[in-house]
Amino acid sequence: MTDTKLSAEQGEAFAVRCRAFLTEHAKPGRRSSIPAAKEFQGKLADAGLAGLTFPKQYGGAGLTSEHERIWRSAAAEFPPMTSAFIISHGMCLPMLNEFGTDDQKQRFLADNIAARTMWCQMFSEPGAGSDVASLQTKAERDGDEWILNGQKVWTTLAHESDYGILIARTDPEQTKHAGISMFILDMRAPGVEIRPIHQIDGGRHFNEVFFTDVRIPVDNLVGEYNNGWRQATAMLMYERVAIGSAGSGAVSQPMYDVLLAAARSAGRVDDPVVRDQLMEIYSMETTKSLVAMRTRAEMKAGKAPGPGGSLGKLYGSVISWRFREIAMEIAGAGSQAWDPTNGRAGDLQTTVIGSFSSSIAGGTDEIQRNIIGDRVLGLPRDISVDSGVPFKDLKLAATR
Repeated sequence: MTDTKLSAEQGEAFAVRCRAFLTEHAKPGRRSSIPAAKEFQGKLADAGLAGLTFPKQYGGAGLTSEHERIWRSAAAEFPPMTSAFIISHGMCLPMLNEFGTDDQKQRFLADNIAARTMWCQMFSEPGAGSDVASLQTKAERDGDEWILNGQKVWTTLAHESDYGILIARTDPEQTKHAGISMFILDMRAPGVEIRPIHQIDGGRHFNEVFFTDVRIPVDNLVGEYNNGWRQATAMLMYERVAIGSAGSGAVSQPMYDVLLAAARSAGRVDDPVVRDQLMEIYSMETTKSLVAMRTRAEMKAGKAPGPGGSLGKLYGSVISWRFREIAMEIAGAGSQAWDPTNGRAGDLQTTVIGSFSSSIAGGTDEIQRNIIGDRVLGLPRDISVDSGVPFKDLKLAATR
């Protein structure tokens, strides 16, 4: 990628090209299916508009960060078509680009960019959610392969994914933040069992994933052996940026739009209290968009995602909670319940029900506040009772 400054004419020409593509291919509808998202992304790749800042030799467009900004700004004016790829493109793709070997990039990046393959992230375990470093899934070297055993949980779209990036313990003699390595896993490999978790809105977005003597090629190690916590931390930062700055090409207020539609449906859009509540969400989402745009700008300037990404992620959770309260006041039980004979939940119900997960997915609110306090504000860290203790000697509640 080069960052040669675009002239005004070049920028406008590219913006026209982006809008022309979006006008033709971005279909109405707030949520797109995975097949529709794959079709859209495939056409995007064919048009030379996918993976804008990634090198051409790996399937990207080899363009500048300014092209990326122009694309995001244009895309913000159209229905989101690729939200299903927030993990595949927002987390796994930049991780492979930053830490992957040249061979791994040659094998995996182009297919990921064009959505010929889909990727998931496997960090959380039943006893290692907020404290990811307590993970117990283990990978043991056996010649030219690793043998993987253990379990992951809350894995988004594992059942739809072709590959996953996971972390596993490779040396229990070291402390819990050491002795961890990162791997690329074929989700269809023998010994991988995926069990969907049924959700209250009728969806099956999350999964439990079990590994029984799963064999991983030795070349699928990502980054340094036993230094996976470094990669895991980077991926968590990418995750928080992806969640906290989704759609950050321009200022947008998607939750306000949902609330406004609910207020109109309830005949309360002229109620002064409701109007004040609507503007509260509008203002909060505007602020979040501006913070997200700054975060994206820093990344485009060459800065790796840092703890500041937790600000957008945490504020998104705060907005979701306030959205839920207002939605319940405006629509009552209708904000959460729907007639099952009419199919799945609508935008209002889905957003209200999903608001609970916003304070958990990508790291809990408490974890985000700790990160902000420690790494942004410079406050003293919490006391650690397991510092310097080998992982095998730790007493964990979820020891299996």
